[in-house]
Amino acid sequence: MATDANAAPTPAAVRYNDWRGVDVPAAEAFRPRLPVSVIIPCYQTPEATLARTLAGLEGQTYPPDLFEVVLVDDGSEPPLRPPASSLDVKVVAQERRGVGIARARNTGARAAAHDVLLFLDSDMLVEADWLAAHARWHDAVSDALTVGFRAHVAMDDLTAHAIRNRAGSVRSLLAGRPMDPPRMAAHLIRTHDLTARADDLFRVVEGADFGIAKPFYWAIGGSDESYTRWGMEDIELAWRAFVHGGLFIPVTDRSWHQSRDVRGAKECSNRKARGKAAHHIPHPEFRSPTPGRAYAVPQHVVTLDADCSPAQVINAAANVLADRSHDLVVRIALSDDAAAERRAWLQDVFGPDPRVCVVSTASDALAAHPTAPYHITLPANVAAKHPVSRLRAALGGCVRATAVLADGGQVSITRAWALHRARRIKGNVSDVGEARTFAPAALGLRIAHGRHAQRRALREAAGTSSRARFLALRWRNAHGWREAWWWLRWVLWWCARQLRPAARVPRTAHRERD
Repeated sequence: MATDANAAPTPAAVRYNDWRGVDVPAAEAFRPRLPVSVIIPCYQTPEATLARTLAGLEGQTYPPDLFEVVLVDDGSEPPLRPPASSLDVKVVAQERRGVGIARARNTGARAAAHDVLLFLDSDMLVEADWLAAHARWHDAVSDALTVGFRAHVAMDDLTAHAIRNRAGSVRSLLAGRPMDPPRMAAHLIRTHDLTARADDLFRVVEGADFGIAKPFYWAIGGSDESYTRWGMEDIELAWRAFVHGGLFIPVTDRSWHQSRDVRGAKECSNRKARGKAAHHIPHPEFRSPTPGRAYAVPQHVVTLDADCSPAQVINAAANVLADRSHDLVVRIALSDDAAAERRAWLQDVFGPDPRVCVVSTASDALAAHPTAPYHITLPANVAAKHPVSRLRAALGGCVRATAVLADGGQVSITRAWALHRARRIKGNVSDVGEARTFAPAALGLRIAHGRHAQRRALREAAGTSSRARFLALRWRNAHGWREAWWWLRWVLWWCARQLRPAARVPRTAHRERD
């Protein structure tokens, strides 16, 4: 990490999500240098509520000339008129199209003048060092997502004047009031302040209080504007930040929601939104393990190296599609100089299936499926039952698991976040997590040499179980002395079968003679 005061932020090069390895100054020694844009989406926000929010921002320890406030009005009626404030406040309006908080965040990010973005809800009250607590991490790391954790306090009787003129901290000002703790407190404890090797760290993000650098925000696609109902748009954004290898950093005890925690109606809306989120978040918490469903974003991307006969490729693809881990897509990778007839055959066999595509070996699976969490490479000549499930079991808590076959082919499974982060730091996935190797035999992986797999694939390609059709297809695709010998043996067997009844004495004749 950079330690030079004038150095630009660099991508996180820590292992897993251990943000403790980032070289940042202590909070008391931090000297702000990067300008920040605070983006606040608003819709029908009461003037007194927004006045308290702005009053909390006025008392920031961060230099006032180094941050701006962008209020995004999501079609309020009447249009938003911000309360008087000493801050640099900019108002941007957008047309109302349902619940537009995701679109409002994008609108605010486009209007922001600075590269560090802090998103805050319009009914939040923050501590004086809130902005500095977020900014000191973005001063060092270019792909961090700083996560605030809000407590809920009723403060309708509190005025903006009282906030501006308080003697101590906001916490002391709110002392004695009934308070609901942050919803994600238990999640923080379970994940050891987000340093555990867990695959659900993204669940802690709430849109009310988080920070991200503008280049990284747009690199992961910004907020998904198709979310036009309340709920899940922040979790979906957090998933994309997580699977792109973003570093999640907790910023605790610095923000309060200006009302008690009322979950009823919001939890109901959240449950309705989970159906849409399940298509974009390939995590077991959001998807049913029952096979049969297809989703917009797959959980596994399996790339088959098609450097073998088309029959073996067909059999390998069918084997992967029949895996217990059904949430997947298959990419059949052909070299650019592959025969046109071979490519056309595979496209005819799999063309209508949306789970399978024929691609060039030069194509990038990570670019094609950037938010799928697991990427698998598999030679098409590998024979194994449920290979995807076996590889997931072998991966465990590592970022990559690899096996080398007897012919030099390689089988691997890698976490997408490690691939993304390794590319940003121009390193290897082993630099950001643990990589392991395993013996192919331990997982039942072997090279398919025999005729049986090829025969089965040819029968499936023929589209019928008729033996005559199968034999005709076998003859058409015969090659080499092995196929000729197989055909000769079959002809000899058939001739022997035709002659055998005439030479055999019926069993009844023996009985009559006795």
